Amino acid sequence: MEKRQKIIILAIAIVLVGIISYFFFGNRGMRKPIELNNKNQSLPTVSTGPLNEGNVSPISGLPCENWNRRPLAIMQPGDVAARPAAGFSEADMVIEMPVITASVTRLMAVYICGTPAEVGSMRSARHDFIDLAKGLDAIFVSWGRSESHSDSDSVGLAKGILDRGEIENINCNGDAGKSANACTNNPCFRKEGMARGVDSGYSHPADLLACAKEFGYSLENKFSGYKHIAEAPLESRPQGGHLRVAFAGPFAVEYDYDRETNSYLRTWGNVPDIDRNNKKRNAPKNVIVLMAQSTQIEGQYNNVQLGDPWYDQTDSGDAFYYMNGQQYRGTWKKDKSDIASKLTFFDESGNEVAFVPGQMWVEVLEPGQALKWEPVQ
Repeated sequence: MEKRQKIIILAIAIVLVGIISYFFFGNRGMRKPIELNNKNQSLPTVSTGPLNEGNVSPISGLPCENWNRRPLAIMQPGDVAARPAAGFSEADMVIEMPVITASVTRLMAVYICGTPAEVGSMRSARHDFIDLAKGLDAIFVSWGRSESHSDSDSVGLAKGILDRGEIENINCNGDAGKSANACTNNPCFRKEGMARGVDSGYSHPADLLACAKEFGYSLENKFSGYKHIAEAPLESRPQGGHLRVAFAGPFAVEYDYDRETNSYLRTWGNVPDIDRNNKKRNAPKNVIVLMAQSTQIEGQYNNVQLGDPWYDQTDSGDAFYYMNGQQYRGTWKKDKSDIASKLTFFDESGNEVAFVPGQMWVEVLEPGQALKWEPVQ
């Protein structure tokens, strides 16, 4: 073989090795959570007192009769067959993330101001949501739980957490933690007309609160809250904008910024996302996208690196904020040494973000999944 041919073959081999190394090693590096940009600076102290003035929800910043009521954090599925979901339009906050790596998503809706007539479908607990609920001082509500087939592995999965009472909870399925069946009026029920039995689990939030009282749970909200600022005046808002949060397949979410209402009209799996209860379009005022790595830990169960004290090695990462028709960058942090720590949002200078008063919708996206913002001026 001629020397020139050998050189060409060697060059091709080097290129192929580089490509293979990128996909097998470089891509893994890209999926690692990004540390806070201000990691060498002291983080702002999380206040133990209210961050908002007046009788307003500590999460949404909106005035309401129930402003001081303890949150209910209710688990709901992202499954297409369970849509449209009931209750989301009345939530102060919704947190959405994968419960199978790069695949199926699940949501946790947090209610303070709103008391929907019904919430559902409901679904089982996952540990990644539990410490987030704890950080909001919420009563955690689910229909079932994740559990390990090995007792030695169950400490960090939802059954073990609920059974140990690490968070005050109500379980509609009664297979872990505090069973809803123990209340005078069971707040959970099966809804007729659902295509799949797994999607028929619903609850009455008013009865959940009564059940929590029977269990001796405090109903007073002690969460310090999130900062808020006045929303931008109409004349300074952009004409529009489109955001795509590319979860897998039908779980992908899109938001279209509406200038008049200063909100983000939500589309789910290419279908406008409507609340089953009141037929309103889900349209949060603030969309927050957190980047966090996800890995499978056992069978169908995954772990998202969001600062839980059981599985996580990291508790911070990049964040993107959408409000007033604009995109802002920053970081998020949740102290993994403390289950009750607050999920905190920082701007690029390391200061806590002040949000527009209104619903907050938090999307947890894995590195490698697409996030695209298209502004319209």
